[in-house]
Amino acid sequence: MKKQFVSNSQESVRMFKYDWMEALSKVHYTVPLYIYIPVILFLSWQALFVAQLSQLGFLGYAALGLFIWTLTEYVLHRFVFHFVPKAKWALRLHFIFHGVHHDYPNDAKRLVMPPSASIPMATILYLLFSLVLSGGPLYAFFAAFLTGYLFYDISHYALHHFNFKGAFWKKLKKHHMLHHYADASKGYGVSSSLWDKIFRSDFDKK
Repeated sequence: MKKQFVSNSQESVRMFKYDWMEALSKVHYTVPLYIYIPVILFLSWQALFVAQLSQLGFLGYAALGLFIWTLTEYVLHRFVFHFVPKAKWALRLHFIFHGVHHDYPNDAKRLVMPPSASIPMATILYLLFSLVLSGGPLYAFFAAFLTGYLFYDISHYALHHFNFKGAFWKKLKKHHMLHHYADASKGYGVSSSLWDKIFRSDFDKK
């Protein structure tokens, strides 16, 4: 496999000529919490107290939302973020969305998705899910889906910058570091290695 450029520096490489575009490409890792926790609470309130979804129904749709998130995370990372186009303009787009993270994996300002990308993506996904769900089930489902996204975003930052003692986090960090430093064509799951095992893109960690 061709060796990729990987910087061990925590520098934040400049990507855009204009300062306002550069600013939109960077974000502190806590920002998604401020944006999406109120949305999650609002959706949960809508499901339980406005649409009056039963507690059992809420838990069922929430479990489905979390499950679908894990698959969405895997599919986006493997087939969208790691799709390498041939056109020069498309390669530039690929670098902006994900290539820069692999070249500079310790850049603390580009470890969670900026709102300029996550909000449009969340809106599109909500509209897609609304084609098959509505009312309380949709609110419960999407509240859990966003919770899964938040866990992914914050854990992604933590895997790059925190030292863990617990077995779960150590295992997850090893999985993600192998993706960055051993073979980027494996280990697409960040918050879970479930789908890597199912689709045989996991590492042989023996």
